Amino acid sequence: MITSLQNPLVKQMRKLHRAKGRREQHLFLLEGTHLLETACEVNCSLVAVCCTPQWQERHPQLWQNASRRVRRAEIVTPEVLNAIATTVHPDGVVATALRTTVKTPSLTNLKLGLVLERLQDPGNLGTIIRTAVAVNADGLWLSEDSVDVDNPKVLRASAGEWFRLPMAVSQNLKAVIADYQAQGVQIVGTLPQAAKTYWEIDFTSPTLILLGNEGAGLSDDLVSLADEKVKIPLSAGVESLNVAIAAALLLYEAQRQKRLILID
Repeated sequence: MITSLQNPLVKQMRKLHRAKGRREQHLFLLEGTHLLETACEVNCSLVAVCCTPQWQERHPQLWQNASRRVRRAEIVTPEVLNAIATTVHPDGVVATALRTTVKTPSLTNLKLGLVLERLQDPGNLGTIIRTAVAVNADGLWLSEDSVDVDNPKVLRASAGEWFRLPMAVSQNLKAVIADYQAQGVQIVGTLPQAAKTYWEIDFTSPTLILLGNEGAGLSDDLVSLADEKVKIPLSAGVESLNVAIAAALLLYEAQRQKRLILID
């Protein structure tokens, strides 16, 4: 059993709290039973797993399953587990996985996808990922100046769906959008002053939805690439909606329209 915070594995895992540590080690943290269960279900490339004796007693089958997949499986004291985890009240297990776990979106045959520019809040990104999986979106592109896609809060906010959505970080979103546009994919940009509301757009054709920074919205560069510009109507005095809610509205409108086509 690991009892010391000075243990090399503990020090290594604690460095993964920060983006620099995740980049240097090419690893990220998985915290909690649900994320570990999902990681095992999708054959995520796990590297290490640490749990308390109490957690091991409660989840013997999951511990056995995870232990077979990792290079190191360690029992640790609750104090050590608390130091490894980023949450205030961890449920007893933390694992690490290779950063290459994330699948890259395909540049062909896209039916519905998202481009997120300069997104900063990990909770928003995690919620958007969860919603995108719920509507069976094909993938998500993120600008490199956004929150890290493997930030622990992103994974927790995704409620385990993080593993199921192809995602990529791009230095040049304009080039990504242009590539899809050249294949006939409709580009829909969100803009508060747009003339059309989001339900006036035909989402039945392949579509890439552009969403911007929580405060500043989309840059002019990306807005200029949009084939259609849409707004979400708001009552007087309401400045804007949370970007994760905006994403959900557009994604579910796209799903609604596609299902109507199937019914017809």
